[in-house]
Amino acid sequence: MAEIGIPLLEKVYYENCPGCRQDQINEKRRGIPFKEFFYIWIVILCTALPISSLFPFLYFMIRDFHIAKSEQDIGFYAGYVGSAFMIGRALTSILGGIIADRCGRKPVIIIGTVSVVVFNTLFGLSTSFWMAISMRFLLGCFNGLLGPIKCIQAYASEVCRKEYQALALSIVSTAGGIGLIIGPALGGFLAQPAEKYPNIFSKKSLFGRFPYFLPCLCISLFALVVSIACYWIPETLHKHNNKVQERSNSFDALEASLNNYDLKETIEETKGRGLVSNGSLLKNWPLISSIIVYCVFSLHDMAYSEIFSLWAISDRKYGGLSFSSENVGEVLAISGFCLLIFQLFLYSVVEKILGPIMLSRIAAILSIPLLSIYPFIAMLSGFSLTLLINCASVLKNVLSVTVITGMFLLQNNAVPQHQRGAANGISITAMSIFKTMGPAGGGALFAWAQKRQNASFLPGDQIVFFLLIVVEFIGVILTFKPFLTTPNT
Repeated sequence: MAEIGIPLLEKVYYENCPGCRQDQINEKRRGIPFKEFFYIWIVILCTALPISSLFPFLYFMIRDFHIAKSEQDIGFYAGYVGSAFMIGRALTSILGGIIADRCGRKPVIIIGTVSVVVFNTLFGLSTSFWMAISMRFLLGCFNGLLGPIKCIQAYASEVCRKEYQALALSIVSTAGGIGLIIGPALGGFLAQPAEKYPNIFSKKSLFGRFPYFLPCLCISLFALVVSIACYWIPETLHKHNNKVQERSNSFDALEASLNNYDLKETIEETKGRGLVSNGSLLKNWPLISSIIVYCVFSLHDMAYSEIFSLWAISDRKYGGLSFSSENVGEVLAISGFCLLIFQLFLYSVVEKILGPIMLSRIAAILSIPLLSIYPFIAMLSGFSLTLLINCASVLKNVLSVTVITGMFLLQNNAVPQHQRGAANGISITAMSIFKTMGPAGGGALFAWAQKRQNASFLPGDQIVFFLLIVVEFIGVILTFKPFLTTPNT
């Protein structure tokens, strides 16, 4: 029996292997890898921005397409445009994971960022409902290739030492969360510029003829800069022959077992915990259970994002706030700034005290009473309305990102390094399917609620937020054992 402190296997590094080169850098470097984290930040921000940038102006875009028969039906068609992106991403996420594991992380990242440049630009130039759906679908397809990288388990955890892994995950969820909020803020401030800023943009100009092109163009230009910067990002995939790969995988599996379990446990015992290199991902219950919980909360978050913008823009006679797209952009911009402060300075501290599961559970529970007050916010006006809606939006987004970050941590700890791309391909595919139902279901639900203002049970938008609470409650239940488990339980 080997003595404690004597390594059972010596890690071998191979020449001309980018993964080994990065491992050597991580081994020698003791500080936080700021440069690599910066690359991760901008890539995730680039791909997250277009996901929900359309929400503040989607209501007006559908109206301008003249496809809805009545004002109450606009939400129904808006849901389909929102879902088209997720359908495309669901179809290509597993393929993206396979490509990332076989060909490398870097080429997949570049393909994903370039796709934002092309298809997000064309979406801003859409002249019909079907063109808008097609461009969002194609954007989702190529973003799906990037999905496994965006969720970091296959990349961010490979460019830093293990002690910085929680920080890396926090950066990813923060960048994604900020992107999902700055995106709508850009859409809110920059859509319909000829109407909002007539002294700058003429109605006969390009931005006057295409009123929703400016926010898309700004995001696409940022994506172009990121695509160029991606030339310098490090590759982390190990590229050497199968025999060498098996040896490397054996070391990773043993290292994981020594770090997570008592040294007296055998490798045979470790195999039952889902960290063996040749284990089936579909039989890895810690991974699958965390993915399922992640999908439920993702469904809720996507439906909330769709419903919030539609609700805020809709007329007060239907229970909305009668906000302009600019008002919605202001609310979401404030939420984004506060979310950034929370993730940078508070999340990691609280997570170390409570752990990812308990912290996610508490955040989800707090979301339930918060959602219940939303229908009553519409009864306010003036400063009290502005103050309360901003506070509610900030708190809701902080709680949502807290839950998602916890699920990232659980998924990352459930598989060894070489399976993270494929594992996240499964995760993104499942999440995309659920998020596809979010905008479509949320839009249809919102349109239905607009037509039942005088119902005796939960009239108008009250039924919308009640069903959001139901989904959140289901997610809370699933965070308990025996459903949600970790590799060491």
